[in-house]
Amino acid sequence: MADVARRAGVSVKTVSNVVNGYPHIRPSTRARVEEAVRALDYRLNLSARMLRTRRTGLITLAVPELSMPYFAELADAVIRAADEYGLTVLIEQTSGRRDRELAVLAGARRTLTDGVLFSPLVLGPKDREAFSVDFPMVLLGERIFGVPTDHVTMNNVAGARVATEHLLGLGRRRIAVLGADLAATDAPTSATLRLGGYAEALAAAGLDLDPDLVVPARQWHRFDGAQALGAALDRGVQVDGVFALNDALALGGLYALHARGLEVPTQVALIGFDDVEDVRFATPTISSVAPGRDEIARTAVRLLTERIEPATAERPFVRVVTDARVLARQSTGEPGEREVSVLPGRTSRLTPAADLPDRHLSTDWTSEDRKFSTATAHRSSDAQSATTGQPTSSRHRA
Repeated sequence: MADVARRAGVSVKTVSNVVNGYPHIRPSTRARVEEAVRALDYRLNLSARMLRTRRTGLITLAVPELSMPYFAELADAVIRAADEYGLTVLIEQTSGRRDRELAVLAGARRTLTDGVLFSPLVLGPKDREAFSVDFPMVLLGERIFGVPTDHVTMNNVAGARVATEHLLGLGRRRIAVLGADLAATDAPTSATLRLGGYAEALAAAGLDLDPDLVVPARQWHRFDGAQALGAALDRGVQVDGVFALNDALALGGLYALHARGLEVPTQVALIGFDDVEDVRFATPTISSVAPGRDEIARTAVRLLTERIEPATAERPFVRVVTDARVLARQSTGEPGEREVSVLPGRTSRLTPAADLPDRHLSTDWTSEDRKFSTATAHRSSDAQSATTGQPTSSRHRA
């Protein structure tokens, strides 16, 4: 490395910064160092670096299913964000299995990476102690339980509320919610929070939540969306709008509507959630809530690097809710694409679990989130007893 520094006319520290991928280097300096590296055929000794820094330069992203478009696109965004810090991402798929999620928290593969970005799906309040880990970790999604960990999530309630308001603004009154979890719960999930936003929009419009319009899906894949909405339509449920709790369900719902000769948006308007790439290429293109996926990735990687660095490792834990946008497309009558609404995010300091009453330990989320989920739980319980169809599963996620 000293030879490279002499040839490039820079310090050994600068050479180290370049070869380790640090972003804040002048382009001209980086070019000189890279030319010297090539000329001298220099090879970075990774083993020596690991011994010296106690870092691997690797981080883990643990998600439920890469087959779900949202998580595939999130993984891509995390890889791009990590590259800005010179980090490489190892992806672990938990398949929504409890044993695999617990293995992530147990640090089963921690010797390989410097920290973990973790999106749990099935773990609940009873697993709270498992979240008290001794390595850098940032949680993604809704399932946080009063644990001392940074947390990045999307604006679920407001996004669902504005999506439903968009359909109401088109004059739609028989709006089905596709993928809702009808089981009352005391913990936040994508399903409960988005159902809460839907219910609030209906209430503000003077409409009751009709159990027939709450359409459960076993999982949040296209097949499940097509099957669930198709079964509801075949039972004679009349709809003029559909709010799908994610875009995979929306794509499946679109298939079910087409298969039954229903025109979108003339007869049934449709909107999804997540704004994955596929909805832009559907026929018609599908309106959706864009939850700020790139911002989620950038924020999560930044928070994790701060936990990894000794100088910032002890800062207070934070909860970040990212900005969201509601984008109207052809499925709600927009000829192109129009931004209907922008929902600002927020950052708050997390209260340590030790300082929380027991009743709050499983619900370390905003008062807004709690209000909508609690208000909806009673409606959901009534709807579950009044609605026939397949049982819902806890495997509901963006």
